[in-house]
Amino acid sequence: MNYFRDTFGRAPTVGILTLGCKVNQYESEAIAEECKKSGITVSSPDFSCDFYVVNSCSVTAEADRKSCQMIRRLKKLNPLSVMIVTGCSAQRESGRIAKIDGVDYIVGNAAKMKCAEIIADIAENGTVHRNSPEIIIPSVDSAAFERMKITAYPRTRQVIKIEDGCENRCAYCAIPDGRGTVRSKAPADVLEEVLEFCRNGCREIVLTGIETASYGRDTGDRLDDLLVMLDRECGEFGVRFRLGSVSPLLFTEEFVSRVSSLKSAAHHFHISMQSGSDSVLAGMRRHYTSSEAGEALKRVRKAMPDVMFTTDIIVGFPGETDADFAETAAFILEHKFLYTHIFPYSRRDGTPAATMPRQVAEEVKKKRAATLADVAAMSRTSAVNGFIASGSPIEVLIETYKDGKLYGHSGNFLDAVADGDPSLRGQVLRLDPVRYEDGVVICKMHKEQ
Repeated sequence: MNYFRDTFGRAPTVGILTLGCKVNQYESEAIAEECKKSGITVSSPDFSCDFYVVNSCSVTAEADRKSCQMIRRLKKLNPLSVMIVTGCSAQRESGRIAKIDGVDYIVGNAAKMKCAEIIADIAENGTVHRNSPEIIIPSVDSAAFERMKITAYPRTRQVIKIEDGCENRCAYCAIPDGRGTVRSKAPADVLEEVLEFCRNGCREIVLTGIETASYGRDTGDRLDDLLVMLDRECGEFGVRFRLGSVSPLLFTEEFVSRVSSLKSAAHHFHISMQSGSDSVLAGMRRHYTSSEAGEALKRVRKAMPDVMFTTDIIVGFPGETDADFAETAAFILEHKFLYTHIFPYSRRDGTPAATMPRQVAEEVKKKRAATLADVAAMSRTSAVNGFIASGSPIEVLIETYKDGKLYGHSGNFLDAVADGDPSLRGQVLRLDPVRYEDGVVICKMHKEQ
């Protein structure tokens, strides 16, 4: 007997709304795939659904606020729906979320696949926990890497989670409380999942985690060993591998030497810098200085001359002076970051930075963020034009087609466009950059294409 089909005469629907990072995106896809196996129809969360899963984010106070806002918005679409909240806000703020009208289940980060189980059980038996939210939050500090995988993702670029948790305990960050200690996916399991996507035509895979550079800290495995294995085992597919956000400390001489020799390694790295000022980095409890980070970037650039870097920067951290901010701006320009994601410092209860003296005024944060955005634009223009001047061709994965134009990203993460046929979507083309215009590199087909 299937309660839902017998009662309503159709398959139940679930809308999954994902907030935050690539890890959340991957986990939502895993939940969706498990729901489909149980006969649940996965629909857009923009429509009225029988079930909703909100995969929340808690990286900033604004992210927490938006997570709560989305819960309320979705519940209005169908007041009779079953509301399941998971993610970092659920893990850290279960009491707060439990007070939101209409929340039925709160599921922690170490048990996300439980969301699919709850939905399947209700669809089968019709029993819903309605009086007060059922809270299912296992400890993230004692949890193993939760087994999940996805097999069907209709994109030429695929994200795969290889690591969870972070133990760095930066002064501003609440994420360790939401994600717990480092847990790593076994290399054999990573390879199995990667090979499935390669066989289905995926041409780029992003290996990501909460702190990707910490991969293997719990198991004794190494990130460079994983990349070498994937390069060897997946070479026949012509796939390239891109890393998620990493610390500059990852780029030791050995790591750079090994990875720069791999044909499949994308020549682009997203560096979680956070600041270019030594005093701010020390206050943040980052474990490097600006000069150490700069030397690491130069080391990579020497081995991969076409490499591009992107980064995250927090402005207005407690105690940040105008001089500190100027050092950060200078660091961005010196190292020619392709993109700089800028975040005004967000005070998070329970973190050391929340009670630090010399909190920076909100208007100062906003001004610095706007100034750094201008600096970031100059850095991007310098990086792109410098590369175009080198005369080097780029390998571009064609992701979309529109009005006679092919759009995609190069291995070093340049946004590229060229004239072409829609049949080329999903292929990697060798293109010659011509000029940089409106944020995109205009290209032509390489003469030996």
